[in-house]
Formats: sequence, C-alpha cells, structure tokens
Amino acid sequence: MEFENKNGLITLIIIILASSVTLISQSIVTTSLPYYMNDFSISSATAQWTYSVFLLVMGVMIPPTAFITKRFKIKTILITSLILFIIGSVLCFLSTSIEMLIVGRILEAMGTGILMPIGQILIFRVMPEEKWGFFMGLMGFLVGIVPAMGPTIGGIIIDLFNWRVIFEFLAIITLLILVLSILLANFELETQNYPLDFPSLILSIIFCVGLMIGFSNIAEFGFSFIHVILPIIIGILTLIIFVKRQNKIENPLVNLIVLKNKYFVYGTVFAALLYFMMCGINVMVPLFVQNVAYYSPTESGLILFPAAIIMIVFNFISPIMADKIGIKPVLIASSIMNIIGFACMMTYNMNSTFEYLLATQLIRGIGCGLGLSPAITWAMSVVAGDVEDATAVNNTTRQVVGAIGSSVTVVIMQILANGKITHNQFSVNSFSMTSLMMILITVVLLIITILFIKNKNDIVDD
Repeated sequence: MEFENKNGLITLIIIILASSVTLISQSIVTTSLPYYMNDFSISSATAQWTYSVFLLVMGVMIPPTAFITKRFKIKTILITSLILFIIGSVLCFLSTSIEMLIVGRILEAMGTGILMPIGQILIFRVMPEEKWGFFMGLMGFLVGIVPAMGPTIGGIIIDLFNWRVIFEFLAIITLLILVLSILLANFELETQNYPLDFPSLILSIIFCVGLMIGFSNIAEFGFSFIHVILPIIIGILTLIIFVKRQNKIENPLVNLIVLKNKYFVYGTVFAALLYFMMCGINVMVPLFVQNVAYYSPTESGLILFPAAIIMIVFNFISPIMADKIGIKPVLIASSIMNIIGFACMMTYNMNSTFEYLLATQLIRGIGCGLGLSPAITWAMSVVAGDVEDATAVNNTTRQVVGAIGSSVTVVIMQILANGKITHNQFSVNSFSMTSLMMILITVVLLIITILFIKNKNDIVDD
C-alpha cells in the first residue's frame, strides 16, 4: 500500500500499538484477584473493583474526547496518555494497600480511555476513505485479541513470578512505546483555542458513572434503591440536563449536531444493540456452561475461546468485505448468523455436548464479528466532517449500553430461573428464553439494516 501521509501513518500505527498494549491491562488483572484478596485481606467484591473501576473510568474518559482532540496536539495527547498509564502501573507495582492499587488502576484507565477514540479519529482524518475499513478492522483486530489474551498472559506471569510483575511488565513495554512516540509520532491535526465547558464535563462524568454503576450493580444487589435505582435515576436526569446544555451553549463539550444525521443514528443504534448482546453473552454463556451444564471453568474457556478468536478475525475482515460488496449485505449476514446462533442456544440442555456448545458459539462469534466494526465504520463515514464529536457519541453510547447488557442479561436469567441459575430445568428454560430475547433484538437489527442502512454512495441529503 502507498500512503501520501507517511507521518500520519506512523503516528496512527504507534497509537494502535499503544492502544493494544494498554488495553491488555483491562483484563490481565482478572487472574490476580485471589492474590489481592490474600495480600490485602479483602473480599472478592472489593478485589473486583480493580477490574470494574478500569471499565468505569474508560467510559468516563470518552465524552471529553472531542474537546481534547480539538484543543491539544496529537503528540501531546499520546505522550500524556502513556505517562499516565506508566505512573498508574508503577503505583500498582508498589501498592501497599487496595486503595493505592485502585488509584493506580484509575490512572491506567485514564491513559487507556483516550487512546482508542484518538486512533479512530486519526483513521478518518489521515487515511483515504477506501482505507477506512481496513484500518478500522486492524484496530478492532488488535484491541480485540490482546484483551482476550490478558488473563492467559497474567496467569503465566503470576505462575512464573508474582502479580506485581504484571504491572512491571506493562510499565516497561509502555515506556518503550513512549520513547517511540517521542521520536516518531510527528503528525498533527489542526488545533483551536476551544474552551472547556466545565459544567458539561461534570455532567458527563455523573451520567456515565450513574448509569454504569447502577446497571452494573443489578446482578449483585437486585433492584436495590440505593445501589441500583437511585444511580440510574441520577444518571438519566443528568444525561437529560447534559443534552439540553450541549444544544444551548456556544462551545459544547460534545456537539450533538451529529445526531441530526439519521444514518449516523441508525449505525450507532446497530452497533450499540449488537454490543449489548455481546456483553450479555459474555456473562450468560459461562453461567450456563458451568452452573447448568456442569462443565469446568477450563472447559468453559475452551468452549468460548474459539468463538472469541473467530469474532476477532471477522471483525478484521468484515470492514474489508463491506468495502467490496457494500455495507447492507454484510450487516444482513451478521444478523442472520446471530439469529442462527441464538436459535441453536435455545436448544441447549443439561446434557449438551462440548462439541455442540463449541460449534454453536462459533456461529454466534461469526455473527458478532461480521457486524460491529462495519457498523461503526459506516456510522462514522456518513459524518466524516464531525468525526471527533461522532466518535465521542458513538463510543459513549456503546460503552454504556454494553454495561447495561451484561447486567440486564444476568437479571433476566435469574428471574426466569426462580432466583438461582443451577443444574435444573428451570435454568435451562431461563437460558432458552434469554436467548429468545437476543433473537428478538437481532430481528430489530435486521429490520434496521433492511429499511435504513444504505451504501454511502446511495445516501442523499434529506
């Protein structure tokens, strides 16, 4: 491939590499939780916050993306993000308490949360349109496969050394990327003296934290007013105030004018609903495989790992397919494969064979892999002139809806299973009905695709 903007390409590659390395810290700690519990004398719920707070802070970092990219140079953002991540990793390595460890994780997440959106923005600003699908697929491939490898890498490091070496490893690798960034990342976008609307920033933090904590707490606390209902109400009210404020002020934190483009809305809704299902599946399938079908955690991982890999592979090739044959056939194929996969899941029972579970999850993995990256790329392409704000809206929506999906799915399964998911027919039926819900959501995606999704060349201003 020949590229006119070599500085832009080098900077983009460095950001993709940095995103891949920093994102591994999202999941690499999951194998460390028992060691945190032992070393700091804490409960599993407290130890889990080292993982949950990372996701939460990443979500909070997305809304300010548009402001950050308008105000600051790409190199400054990249270097600052990497330094934050390195400081966070060093704090985690040196931590003498769970509070210090969580502060380190927050700094890691702050550094990580801005890199992925910046990479997406750079793709649409640097690459010619015919290369968008390839690079979006490449980014999706790398940042998909690396977190999937996180628990395995973390387990190996712990077995060979100890959990602190995980953060030493992350700090050293990120330091090398920081050196590369200082030496080689020389591409800049035009910046402006764009003012920060501080009230909007606070509102964005409150609505992200409120919604994500509220829905994330459903699985553990049910519909507790304090832990679930109140945070959700606060999140929704704050979101309404945030939207009204963005539409009234001269320099909004996120320019919501992109929502006036109905095609961007269709693409964002498609990606968000598909992500809802993906996050839900990540929770409900392991619950069924281990609690209902009585497979071991190792066997559960072996059932799900090939589906994760095939999803990542298709996440890479599907944008290229969309460039070749058009977006609509790819998204229709995604929906059909998901419907087949979920229909097969409705047939699961307590005696389902390992091979059947693996094969049907592969079908579902293909369906998810075919849809997510092309939908995001298409949504961004129809508003390419407002890519900074569109990235913030698209990513924030997907992050919040994904958090809702994982929690709501567990709650529905528990309710339909009479409160406990275990080795009985009630749990089998609950899994079947939850899979039916996923089919209905996929039918909605199929209808959206057929009626509203068009190739960009066929879109006319209306």
